[in-house]
Amino acid sequence: MSETRLGWPEWQALEAHARAVRQLHLRRLFEEDPGRFERLSFRFDDLLLDLSKNLVTDETLRLLLRLAERADVPGWIARMFAGERINHTEGRAVLHVALRNRSGRPIRVDGEDVMPRVEAVLARMRAFSEAVRTGAWRGHTGRRITDVVNLGIGGSDLGPRMVCRALRPWGGPLRVHFVANVDGADLADTLAGLDPERTLFIVASKSFTTQETLTNARSARAWLLERLADEAAVARHFVAVSTHREAVAAFGIDPANMFEFWDWVGGRFSLWSAIGLPIALYVGMDRFEALLAGAHEMDEHFRTAPLGANLPVLLALVGVWYVDFLGAETQAVLPYDQRLERLPAYLQQAEMESNGKSVDRAGRRVGWHTCPVVWGEPGTNGQHAFFQLLHQGTRLVPCDFLLAAEGGDPYPEHHRILVANALAQAEALMRGRTEAEARAELEAAGLSGEALERLLPHKVFPGNRPSTFILYRRLDPRTLGRLIALYEHKIFVQGVIWDVNAFDQWGVELGKQLASAILPELEGGATGAHDASTVGLMQHWRNLVGG
Repeated sequence: MSETRLGWPEWQALEAHARAVRQLHLRRLFEEDPGRFERLSFRFDDLLLDLSKNLVTDETLRLLLRLAERADVPGWIARMFAGERINHTEGRAVLHVALRNRSGRPIRVDGEDVMPRVEAVLARMRAFSEAVRTGAWRGHTGRRITDVVNLGIGGSDLGPRMVCRALRPWGGPLRVHFVANVDGADLADTLAGLDPERTLFIVASKSFTTQETLTNARSARAWLLERLADEAAVARHFVAVSTHREAVAAFGIDPANMFEFWDWVGGRFSLWSAIGLPIALYVGMDRFEALLAGAHEMDEHFRTAPLGANLPVLLALVGVWYVDFLGAETQAVLPYDQRLERLPAYLQQAEMESNGKSVDRAGRRVGWHTCPVVWGEPGTNGQHAFFQLLHQGTRLVPCDFLLAAEGGDPYPEHHRILVANALAQAEALMRGRTEAEARAELEAAGLSGEALERLLPHKVFPGNRPSTFILYRRLDPRTLGRLIALYEHKIFVQGVIWDVNAFDQWGVELGKQLASAILPELEGGATGAHDASTVGLMQHWRNLVGG
């Protein structure tokens, strides 16, 4: 077990400080400190990060910043931007920041400036997306493309899907669909009603070997050829985002229509690359580049701002505080914006695949907790689902509220109600309702005696439930880019603090390997060496399907 960080004076100081903070109540902190909001909220342009409703004091932040300095967060930031191979288990640089670099500044890997290649792919994405959107690119029978189906999974699906949903007001004229699950229902439900003569497929797979994606791609190819009956149609209805030119060509896709990206682009950080092609097709390349510009602005803030005013660093440190010193096991992400409904799912992968590790960079088992379970739903839906647990449950669940000051819909009265609910929920979590306040409310409602006493405990809210509030003017491509980059860099900083490699994902491999062994057994091969439960389940499956 790695004891390195546990022995640091900075870590031990935070453990001692946490014992004192557990005795505090946020309501009392606000009552005693009228300047708490101004001092504990931080701004980047119109984006406000309010940390004042968190279980932190000035001393907490001071100690957390000392921890960040001890972990050499500034040095790790510099190493990432310098193109060093900080993904040491795979020997790769980590340069999703290069994909949205709008500064003209070179970014190098092994001495080579990668920006010319990045810019060349962006130029090809612009030419292709404009051709499809204007109708210059036609299907095999000469008809205009109306629907785009993205076939990918994980980082090749979650990011583009989330962004397209978030930017729906700017979408058109194309309809964009996403298929990820190898469950055939996902593909069948998507293809139902589509016209093969007017449908374009994007096969997004870096290696062009991902089982789920290639299975869906082969079935989509068969669907197309069943209706168009000409192998030449594949080249007009399929394009690829990949690094494997030979496999792409063997599938029937013209290599000229393969959009490349590089091994220094991690899948869950890849929406800024050619993996974002469905975004460009949906909202247009100008808006895709506005998304990149917003992310670049946050990159520059992250790269240059001092730790104590650095929004991603502060967001990361508050998360570490809850996980390692106050015992939180989960983190709720609550976008009060229906168009950000896929953000919690996107962050599940971004955070849990990155920092869901139990060994440090040297391969030793860590002695501290790492990534929490990330979950959430849009407000106000979540209020009628799981907020009961947030308010009166037994677990500490830090919450992130995200809210646009201006709504992007034609119903301003709806947005005012939404804003009121977001502000009220964060306040209610912080304040709670004391027994005296609950008693006064019940008495005002005409209740007394035994009936009042029976109901009273159920009306008390403990409060002291922490939240971070992220408020911005409006959700548009530039703001969305800033928000995503904010969370990406938060993940990076937390990985540094926890001493884990945030950019590999070996934990997904074992299940894939076992599935590859089980599949031929399901197709009639001899049953291999498995535990009794797996063997029994396979046999019961055969019985159910009549095998």
